[in-house]
Amino acid sequence: MFFKIDSAGDVPIYEQLIRQVKLAVADGLLSGGQRVPSVRQLANELAINPNTIARAYQQLQADGVLESLRGRGMLVRRDAAEGCRQARNTMVAEAVRRALADALAGGMTADELREVFEAELESQSRSREQAAAPP
Repeated sequence: MFFKIDSAGDVPIYEQLIRQVKLAVADGLLSGGQRVPSVRQLANELAINPNTIARAYQQLQADGVLESLRGRGMLVRRDAAEGCRQARNTMVAEAVRRALADALAGGMTADELREVFEAELESQSRSREQAAAPP
């Protein structure tokens, strides 16, 4: 599994891991019953403290996303997808709310916001299509 960690960003690393696992489950990249990397393996791969990984995994267990099976490691719960989709929608709504508040406080009009939104949506859609296209 591939994680993109921004160690210089404002979001703590364990929260980045939590978000990325939830988004991967919501998107179907991780499915119920699928094993996630061990704490040690992921810590080595990302070159971060194992306690950070363990903290993220503990929170994901508390959130009902992962479960620990003795001798098999951590697995995605079979019933995690719907909760992760709801968490994704909440994360996106919060980010949009913050962006709108900043834009409106900065004097942007509703028409300017719509124009920026439509242009960015089109750009992101094209990027996704190109990434999904076979070489």
